[in-house]
Amino acid sequence: MADPSSYRPRPGEIPDSPGVYKFRDEHRRVIYVGKAKSLRQRLANYFQDLAGLHPRTRTMVTTAASVEWTVVSTEVEALQLEYSWIKEFDPRFNVKYRDDKSYPYLAVTMNEEYPRVQVMRGHKKKGVRYFGPYGHAWAIRDTVDLLLRVFPVRTCSAGVFKNAARTGRPCLLGYIGKCSAPCVGRVSEEEHRELAEEFSDFMAGRTGTYIRRLEQRMTEAAEEMEYERAARLRDDIEALRKAMEKSAVVLADATDADLIAVAEDELEAAVQIFHVRGGRVRGQRGWVTDKVEDVTTAALVEHALQQLYGEETGDSVPKEVLVPALPDPVEPVQQWLTDRRGSNVSLRIPQRGDKKSLMETVARNAQQSLILHKTKRASDLTTRSRALEEISEALDLDSAPLRIECYDISHLQGDDVVASMVVFEDGLSRKSEYRRFQIKGFEGQDDVRSMHEVITRRFRRYLAEKEKTGEWADGDELTDLKDDEGRPKRFAYPPQLVVVDGGQPQVAAAKKALDELGIDDIAVCGLAKRLEEVWLPDEDDPVVLPRASEGLYLLQRVRDEAHRFAITYQRAKRAKRFRASPLDDVPGLGETRKQALIKHFGSVKKLRSATIDQICEVPGIGRKTAETIAVALARAAPAAPAVNTATGEIMDDMEDGAPGTTTGAPGEPVPAGAPDERRGQET
Repeated sequence: MADPSSYRPRPGEIPDSPGVYKFRDEHRRVIYVGKAKSLRQRLANYFQDLAGLHPRTRTMVTTAASVEWTVVSTEVEALQLEYSWIKEFDPRFNVKYRDDKSYPYLAVTMNEEYPRVQVMRGHKKKGVRYFGPYGHAWAIRDTVDLLLRVFPVRTCSAGVFKNAARTGRPCLLGYIGKCSAPCVGRVSEEEHRELAEEFSDFMAGRTGTYIRRLEQRMTEAAEEMEYERAARLRDDIEALRKAMEKSAVVLADATDADLIAVAEDELEAAVQIFHVRGGRVRGQRGWVTDKVEDVTTAALVEHALQQLYGEETGDSVPKEVLVPALPDPVEPVQQWLTDRRGSNVSLRIPQRGDKKSLMETVARNAQQSLILHKTKRASDLTTRSRALEEISEALDLDSAPLRIECYDISHLQGDDVVASMVVFEDGLSRKSEYRRFQIKGFEGQDDVRSMHEVITRRFRRYLAEKEKTGEWADGDELTDLKDDEGRPKRFAYPPQLVVVDGGQPQVAAAKKALDELGIDDIAVCGLAKRLEEVWLPDEDDPVVLPRASEGLYLLQRVRDEAHRFAITYQRAKRAKRFRASPLDDVPGLGETRKQALIKHFGSVKKLRSATIDQICEVPGIGRKTAETIAVALARAAPAAPAVNTATGEIMDDMEDGAPGTTTGAPGEPVPAGAPDERRGQET
């Protein structure tokens, strides 16, 4: 625990101007980012008597080891820089809403030649129009199914589209009238794009005009006694109305707005957002966060606005944003939203009428979300805490191992030897910290030696990072935004416990590697698969945890995750090796020219027998390159002939087959990356 006075800036050193500041821990990791109208006044609040600080603020300043700041010209710039740094450094003491990347959106890919309607998740792409988010993907598909009879826009993948264009036959949707079949030329590119624009306009809330237009066309068709066309239009109108009923009118004035509500207690806060477009609720989502800092409702709202609109521009930012409390001050946030939209954005608290009633509904949703979250998490927290305590007691550790690293070795009969490192923090996997290794020190199969090499390499890097970032001179300022020292380093943070997949030999190898590096404050254990025994260094007998133990279950999860990660990497390397070609060794020969050579000659075998003049006939291949190719192929030994295990036949034309496959029974190609009992078992 650090004393804040040890890194407190000298009087007069902090500027009295707007800016953004960062607190770093002893490993130079950024643990908190904040902004201030006056850096001098704000930072002074952190260096008062510890007894007067909020408990979470006290924990932060005693965890920190230094503070830095960057001066900006306006509060709007400070808001933008704070958001950028929080996103870049992921500080542990900042409010972080759980990621909502899993929410599905209805997307129209206007950036393609023939726009496609589909369900999309993840980061938003440029040139794609998004509607939502929706609670479930099936809700999107139900809506799309109703609308396709009116707006028959393409929904197929690129592969299906190309195949239909090649064969001249549309897919089933094209035959039943739910796709205009641009793949076979039933409509032009311009006509199909117009359909996509109408679909997007309808989803954006401009529904009344289009339905009135259809009703008018239906009446005209009936007057002209074209009853079939009139019936079709009647069904189209009914389909549109059913789609509209899925999102009831909540604001009568066809408002475009986002409503944000917050429910909180001392430890956590839940945020709910309703997206209203054209007066109808078009999307809903929510987040829950731990209140790791002393934060007000207004500050929670400001963080939610940053999370919502930090990557958005244009119409994705609505004209009106309704909140339960206004950020203080509100003007920079409102100006920031206006800049992102490109036109004025109103940020306010609803006072009366339909908007206030809807805000109360959103608030009830937020309260229910918080209650549900706490009900679920209570069990999870209790279970994880019990598991860590059981491990601590069984291994006689000084404290619960909050960070656990597990290592596993994988190979195929001594080939493609690799290792994995997985990380669990607070009993949960932290996949961004996973690492994988290629064994470089020797060749062949030796799990013990491999484990020693991996542990040595990992903790040698840790010592190097510690030496580089553990100390810095007083008064040094690292205020460049592009300085990456605050980003999580690959091996900068030590675990409290190292788990290896194996028994006594692997544990002894890991312990020896740590001893050779002079590291004596990290516990080591191994989990043997056969009886699920926990082995400790220099112990003749294993530690046996009860079968129903939460601690054993957590160790099994960690071990199994390391095994999965290692074997996935090993399979990828094996598949890449099986797909290797003699052309890979030709310097300066890229993938495009390799493909051109194979396409021209048909196989590596035929290319090997070609003359230099024949190789020069391939577009892009000059005489010097052709000579290099000929020499490389002459030096490369031909692949051993494959044997059909079903018939015993020697298949000497293996090079003519598809790349990346081996040959099994007749007519059964085996993918190179797939498990095959003839290739041995994976370790």
